[in-house]
Amino acid sequence: MTKEQDRARARRRQQKLDAREAQRARDAARNRQVAVVVVAVLAVVALFVLLASKVGGDSTEAAGSPTPSASASASATSTVEGCSPAPAAPKEITPMTKPDKATAAGKTLEAVITTNCGDIVLNLDGAKAPQTVASFAALAKGDYWADSPCHRLTTEGIFVLQCGDPLGGAGPGPGYTFGIENAPADGSYPKGTIAMARTSDPNSNGGQFFIVYDDTKLPTEGGGYSIFGTVTAGMDIVEKIAAAGVSGGAGDGAPAAPISILKVAVTEKKA
Repeated sequence: MTKEQDRARARRRQQKLDAREAQRARDAARNRQVAVVVVAVLAVVALFVLLASKVGGDSTEAAGSPTPSASASASATSTVEGCSPAPAAPKEITPMTKPDKATAAGKTLEAVITTNCGDIVLNLDGAKAPQTVASFAALAKGDYWADSPCHRLTTEGIFVLQCGDPLGGAGPGPGYTFGIENAPADGSYPKGTIAMARTSDPNSNGGQFFIVYDDTKLPTEGGGYSIFGTVTAGMDIVEKIAAAGVSGGAGDGAPAAPISILKVAVTEKKA
């Protein structure tokens, strides 16, 4: 074999090595591009899930929903002035029977929610939401909410304290459900509003409700959420719980300062 042939063979070997190296470089660049795209897609998906949870989850009733289900007393990290220690949450729920809406139709009722942080007083509108008010009064009379934690606080975009499940968000409800009443067409829930929490099913109202502590917009798809009253006293209690934030520092979850319903008393207001 001549020296020229040796040199030609060496050039061919080098060309093959160069080609393989170039291909590896192209593969590595492509893999980096794919990784960047995957990370970007995952970030978008995570953001979508977070926003969906904030919007849909603010008004959920079912245990299997996105609503954080941990008991407020189990994950709380702080207390606020004026609050005594929250009691242990009940371990079970006794089902109740849905009351006739006629028991509240056209009436105005007053509810006093006694909590470990003080009393929150509500004005209940049986004219605009008779089934909701009838249910609230019946659950109060049956001590359904005794020692039940307010299990959810939202502090970013949606400003509500959610209560009403004795099992801290994981319960099955009171044993009945009912449909939407008096939901605002524009999705506006002013500060002081009391409304029912539910799942995506418009007929899933039960025992959970939320107190709006700052003006809030909620989605109208699916029918909105039943407004059945307003806070007339004790909003400062809700505000200081909100000011303490969410356990763990998130924007949605169990309140860092535990608040529980000890009892609820409802009376009819006479004209």
